[in-house]
Amino acid sequence: MDLNNLTLAAARQLLDNRQITSRQLTEYYLRRLKKYDDQVHASLLIDETGALKQADEADQRLISGDQTGVLGIPYLVKDNILTKGLKTTAASKILADYIAPYDATVIAKLRQSGAVLLGKANLDEFAHGTSTENSAMGPTKNPYDLERVPGGSSGGSAAAVAADFCLFALGSDTGGSVRHPASLCGVVGYKPSYGAISRHGLIAMASSTDVIGILAKTASDAASVLRIIAGQDKFDATAQTKLATAKIKDKINWADLRIGWPDEYVSTGLDLAVLDSLTQVKNFLQEHGAKIIPLSLPSTKYGVAVYHVITSAEVSANLARFDGLRYGYKQSAASLNETYLINRGHFGAEAKRRIMLGTYILSAGDGCFYYNQAQRVRRWISYDFDQAWEKVDFLLTPTVPRPAFRLSQKINDPLSLYLEDALLTPASLAGVPAVSWPTGWSGDGLPIGSQLIGPLGNDYDLLTLTQAMQTALPCLRRRLAWEK
Repeated sequence: MDLNNLTLAAARQLLDNRQITSRQLTEYYLRRLKKYDDQVHASLLIDETGALKQADEADQRLISGDQTGVLGIPYLVKDNILTKGLKTTAASKILADYIAPYDATVIAKLRQSGAVLLGKANLDEFAHGTSTENSAMGPTKNPYDLERVPGGSSGGSAAAVAADFCLFALGSDTGGSVRHPASLCGVVGYKPSYGAISRHGLIAMASSTDVIGILAKTASDAASVLRIIAGQDKFDATAQTKLATAKIKDKINWADLRIGWPDEYVSTGLDLAVLDSLTQVKNFLQEHGAKIIPLSLPSTKYGVAVYHVITSAEVSANLARFDGLRYGYKQSAASLNETYLINRGHFGAEAKRRIMLGTYILSAGDGCFYYNQAQRVRRWISYDFDQAWEKVDFLLTPTVPRPAFRLSQKINDPLSLYLEDALLTPASLAGVPAVSWPTGWSGDGLPIGSQLIGPLGNDYDLLTLTQAMQTALPCLRRRLAWEK
């Protein structure tokens, strides 16, 4: 049986019809990881023994007639999400030997539903980056071109789905970290409404924008996972956003749609292949009766600056706990100050940069002015979206301005890397749901994604439209680097 490039939905049907067992499915993905992941470095840890045990348990449930949405489905999780009894390193030397004492809420829900955890996926250290080159354990590579980046910070999760190492993966999205690598790796990357999914057990980067997102091959697959992991949680007071419905719709009435075409996202700086791909989506919608409505979100241009001021401040506060006394690398020294210097010196360069920026931004005087001003502008960005929803149902934009760049091309240019998120940070700052899905290929054979953004809580309607677009305009998979 050919299991190559299965979707979650197709695997679900095979499992439910008893055409394959969860153990056979799990063994298939474990073999692929062993055979190809040395080239990609999508994973940091593979728990073969644990995965096979979970698969056998899932098979027993299948025999008894259980057909839960993700029962028996193998997946990977970004290594900043806690998994009980397994290392959770956040791709940092400071947590290199940390064993999580409990499961994150999303992992607990997936375990209860019978999903099979294969292991942990690579990321930029503490999720600080847009290329997965900041990992202390080494960079992840793009499965379509091993000389290019997969995007970040959830690059390992996106690369794993693209390389067919699992049926879905979890990532985290603070300012684009699920959608960016999804676009560069040619998969679906879904960022939920803020508060729709519990963050309990996610190692915090910036608490006011952090969300746990889903990477999958289709929007329908992402919705299947969302149904399992969404909902309120007593361990996370921010997990309060209720989703309007609990499933995606079977069909869509194109003529009822009002799609916003924001000038600030499409006016300048786009690679021609990205613009061409997005225009094809726009033309399809128009030809099928949807109303394309040009509009302006004037505060978009402030998104990157506002995001990095606010998140650096929150990073500084959240990473203060990794001091070598309670959390993280521990080495005693002659004085408390020397202990801090030795232990916190194990942070990577990008983490140190953001900690120092954030510490200044939170300091009294001039620094505090920048933080307060950024919070004011953040409200303007949210207001732009609120105004847009009075005119349109969704916004259609590019995900990133260009396809994947080469490894090491931007690693010494942090400003250029920060600007990679220019089209992604506004939705994060406003807390609204957004999804990137594959819509084309560059002349070099690199994936291109487009982004849909929707109102707070309308996640399933957003995924419904995305799935409809995937079905109507399929972006056929091309050969991976080792298949050429």
